Order: sequence, then C-alpha cells, then structure tokens
Amino acid sequence: MAATPPIVLVHGIRTSGTMWRAQVEQLRASGFEVSAIDLPGHGTRMAEPFSIEAAHAAIDDAIDAFGRPALLVGLSLGGYIAIDYAGSHPDRVAGLVAASCLTLPRGPGLWGYRALARLIHRLPDRGAWLNDAMARVFLPPTGFHDMAAGGVALDVMDTALAAVGRLDPIASLARYPGPVWFVTGSLDHFRLNQRAFAAAKPQASVVVIRGATHLVSLVKPGDFTRAITDAAATLGAQPSEISGNS
Repeated sequence: MAATPPIVLVHGIRTSGTMWRAQVEQLRASGFEVSAIDLPGHGTRMAEPFSIEAAHAAIDDAIDAFGRPALLVGLSLGGYIAIDYAGSHPDRVAGLVAASCLTLPRGPGLWGYRALARLIHRLPDRGAWLNDAMARVFLPPTGFHDMAAGGVALDVMDTALAAVGRLDPIASLARYPGPVWFVTGSLDHFRLNQRAFAAAKPQASVVVIRGATHLVSLVKPGDFTRAITDAAATLGAQPSEISGNS
C-alpha cells in the first residue's frame, strides 16, 4: 500500500491516543502506516501545558517520522486542531478528516462549556467519577476502556477550550487546498454550523454515521475506520479493504 499516505490520528479533549486503539489495530492489519499521537496536557504528556503551538508541534513530529505528507484525522478537539494545522501547513497534509467538530467554537456555547468545566473541576476528584460515569453510559464497554486506557486529562479542559475558542476553522478550511472529509454521528450535538463548514469547503465529502453520537469513533468504530480507509483509498487510488461493520 505504498501509494497511500500515512495516517495521523488526533484525539479529543481529556482523552489520549488510546481512544484510537480500534482504528490503529484495523488500519495496521490492512497495511496502513498509522500514528495516534498524544496532545500536550493529555495521555503520556499530561504534565505538559496545552497550547495550539504545542499541539501543532506534536503533529509535526508524527509527520516528520513518516517523512511524507499524511492523511490527518482529528475528532472534536483534535478535529479543530487538525483543521487549523491543515490551513497553516497545507504542504504537509495529503488529506483531512475532520470529525465531530462542525460547531463553531465560540459564543455562548463555548462560554457555557467552559463555565461547566470549571464547575466540575471544583469537585473533590476534579470530575473523575462524573467523567467515567457518563462515559460508561454513552460508550460501549470496549470504547470506554480504549478511551480510559491513557488516563483522563482532568486539568486541561478550560485551557484547551479557551485556546480552541481563538481559532477560525472556517478560514483555515478555506486556506487548505487539499481534499476534506467531514465525519459526524447522526446524533452528534456538534453539528450546529454544518452548513458554514460545508460552504467553506464545498467539494468536501460529508459522512454521517447513523446511530452515532459525538464520540463517533468509539461508538461506531468499524464505520469510522471505514471512513478513514475510504479517504486514504481515494488519496492513494486504491480500493479500501476494511468492512464498515461496527
């Protein structure tokens, strides 16, 4: 599969690269080169301060290790960072899969989200029990264990949200000349500005995974992996080899 680009996976807020374990296993089994990075403030880098610049550097390191442009896949926080990276480093991104990030990160929604994060952080365990309880309700057991395996970044929430709130994903999409795939769950609440994102990139493909919520890669891992392989196959002009069964 030499013609296909390597794949760099960028996780969501509070989790880590372990959330991609199902995708990494399936993609590597089919011959793809894959890297699931940890963002600063998360996973193995939990002690490091979060910033957009440091997040970009983490992506840089992963792409440098492959030595050629990558298919960049990001979900939620990782989706916004991936969009921003593609807009500022277009020559390093062969294609972009932006998942669960079709709401503009600004205004009352962001303010409320940050206020809730600060409130939860004041709990005696900084919200660890609440995070695990909610994850167990909304994720299948395997998805929960994959998400939790790298630890929960309880202290990074407000800083990361504030940083993302300064991004302009619409402008970044307009600057990025390469192919884009928007992936979202049909039950995802982060779809409020889907039309604005689509207007910024009219040629982008929109993949809606039925029955999936915000953490679409964990709720429907097989379908999400298929979305990645279809994107990679399009870039490499080779047929996809992974079934879409979850």
